[in-house]
Amino acid sequence: MTERTLLIVDDETRMATVLKAALEPEGYAIATANNGTTAMNALEVHAYDVVLTDLKMDGPDGLQVLDFAKKRYPHCEVILMTAYATAQTAVEAMKRGAYDYIIKPFEIDELKLKLRHIFDKKSLARENLSLKQELKQRYSIDNMVGQSGVMQEVYKMVHKVAPSDATVLIRGESGTGKELVAQAIHYLSPRADKPFVAINCAALPETLLESELFGYEKGAFTGAEKRKLGLFETAGEGTIFLDEIGDVSTSIQVKLLRALQNRQIIHLGGHEQIPVRARVIAATNRDLEIAVKEGNFREDFYYRINVFPISVPALRKRIDDLPDLVIHFLQRAGRDQHAITAEALEKLRLYPWPGNVRELENVVERSLIMAGDHPIELSDLPPHIQGIQKLPTQFDLPDEGIVLEDIEKKLIHRAIEKAGGNKSKAAKLLGITRRKLYSMLERLG
Repeated sequence: MTERTLLIVDDETRMATVLKAALEPEGYAIATANNGTTAMNALEVHAYDVVLTDLKMDGPDGLQVLDFAKKRYPHCEVILMTAYATAQTAVEAMKRGAYDYIIKPFEIDELKLKLRHIFDKKSLARENLSLKQELKQRYSIDNMVGQSGVMQEVYKMVHKVAPSDATVLIRGESGTGKELVAQAIHYLSPRADKPFVAINCAALPETLLESELFGYEKGAFTGAEKRKLGLFETAGEGTIFLDEIGDVSTSIQVKLLRALQNRQIIHLGGHEQIPVRARVIAATNRDLEIAVKEGNFREDFYYRINVFPISVPALRKRIDDLPDLVIHFLQRAGRDQHAITAEALEKLRLYPWPGNVRELENVVERSLIMAGDHPIELSDLPPHIQGIQKLPTQFDLPDEGIVLEDIEKKLIHRAIEKAGGNKSKAAKLLGITRRKLYSMLERLG
């Protein structure tokens, strides 16, 4: 437990002695001073958590001690003791940064309660600071794994945009780590000590998503028993992360567009224009340009969120980062780089990873369970990864050429056949998403 230090300043020596004797059993480390000059000398060499000082003293008085303490140690709290309190004195003390004042004679329990409140507040502040520092370190761009050229480009873009207030659109397949990039931008920005609020827009039905984003007034709909703030408000001056933005309805897009353009929102069932100050970072795994052409995504909203795009590469496009990622996941599980055999690691490199980094993390976790206390071997990997074969790096093209669509059809047919008709498994065998497979099936008839 951190030592709790207290300086008692009173020109009545007996008063200081009595207070020290009464408060020491509470666990405080207490020093005393019998005038303002002695108190200031003590503050020159030691940072006290709390200064309890008499107001009326010869030489420097309590207000001067207050000024000196707050100037030297802004986090030091000062309580003034006085037998001559007036409203004007109290206002002046508070203006100059006093935590509180107490009128002599007072009950010692009243003083103990004030001190308890101060140290509870300090303890909470320390915990919050520690948590914020931990979060900042955890989501720092320096802790993101991958040294490939494509990831270096991502890091460069993050560092460029973080200090600004620009709206960011993070693009990439599911499981590539788009939210980690958003968190890195937030914790590298001047908003790092403000909230980071995330919502998956695809996970909620339209009415619930609208109420979560914008809040509502009492009676706005059945079950709205009291006023509720939306995420734009709870984010305050921090960051709101809108994941899967490509899946929101056009009516929600209109309201988000208004929030971005006018920096204002309206509660469901309300009329008041509420200002918003949060920075917006959005993410999607959809091709928004196609969605705009098909009329499923508003063009004006697209241009509003696409101010600073960042593309997060699929794992198969940065496969050289895979060993580092595997080691990262092993270390997080309390194991080292020797907890996987070279044969198993090479097999992981051959797999196309349609689920990207998230799938790799799950595979490593499962394989560790299968391996127990031993290193992960080939037999510990999931069957669909064990059976993957290395493709030849060169293909002979006949002089008469080929029909690429015929090759695609044969590969898709073979994958579906091997997967027993399961389209998701077939997509994994081909190293593409299920959505991409359906798109190819439609294109190839």
